[in-house]
Amino acid sequence: MMTQAVKAPMGDVRGKTAFITGGANGIGLGIARALVQAGANVVIADIREESLAQARAEIGSDAQVETVQLDVTDRAAFARAADAAEARFGKVHMLVGNAGIGVMGPVLDARFDDWDWGMGVNLGGVINGIVTILPRIKAHGEGGQIVTTSSQSALLPISYSAIYTAAKAAILGISEAIRGELAGENIGVSAFMPGPVQSHIAHSGELRPAEYRSDSGYRQREEDLEKRPVSPLWMSADEVGERVLAGIRDNDLYILTHPEFGPGMRTRFDAILASMPDEAINQDRAKEIGFLLSNPAFDDQLARRQGKELAA
Repeated sequence: MMTQAVKAPMGDVRGKTAFITGGANGIGLGIARALVQAGANVVIADIREESLAQARAEIGSDAQVETVQLDVTDRAAFARAADAAEARFGKVHMLVGNAGIGVMGPVLDARFDDWDWGMGVNLGGVINGIVTILPRIKAHGEGGQIVTTSSQSALLPISYSAIYTAAKAAILGISEAIRGELAGENIGVSAFMPGPVQSHIAHSGELRPAEYRSDSGYRQREEDLEKRPVSPLWMSADEVGERVLAGIRDNDLYILTHPEFGPGMRTRFDAILASMPDEAINQDRAKEIGFLLSNPAFDDQLARRQGKELAA
């Protein structure tokens, strides 16, 4: 099936509405603040009620901001939150699937509760958002943007991050797969892969539901992680928010933040290519499976970046 490139469905976000999960602090709040300053309406969804109130007070602009409590693993609640967003602003144009938790530790210590909670929030929350809100964006016909918060971990996995990386790598794959599918609907897709950001992710353990506490190998590690200071050298949430805003405006497939990861990523890609069988390509087989051998979304992104470099 042929796919096509999307130009820039959002462009000017002024007057458009964004639905942001995990939006009440850290990265999500930085994105919300950038969008509001750019003239967009923002629905901030978060599991913490007290954080929602604080976020609304920090951003101000009550005419542009709505808040809703949401556990992204609750599909019925997600539908109600989407209804509330449309009741307030009429239409949702941007979905930012940002809610996430830092489930980290040795894979030998990981138990079913750790896997189920980590994958349920980090991957399931993104899926629930897409299934719930994407049809609503398509229905109004004005175009839109899906932003999925993956991670540099999806591109440069490290030890002790199996659960987190599994979810973030899946999110990246979903984003790349649906980019071409949604082009004809004038809906862009951006995979957002930040590095370390000043956020509250170290306090994820506070949110672990009771049903995921009895069979966990990570509880002590989570308690220790809460004491880790946030480095002033980590990127600020507001800077990250501005980078995401720019990615939405340009309909970038990849929104990256930290150039420090570049050399490691290149080594990983080189290691993969170096492992390719050193054999002649079977041309008949290549024709048979041609639909699997490339993704026009990659060509489109390269052209976009090269065009921006030339324009600069």
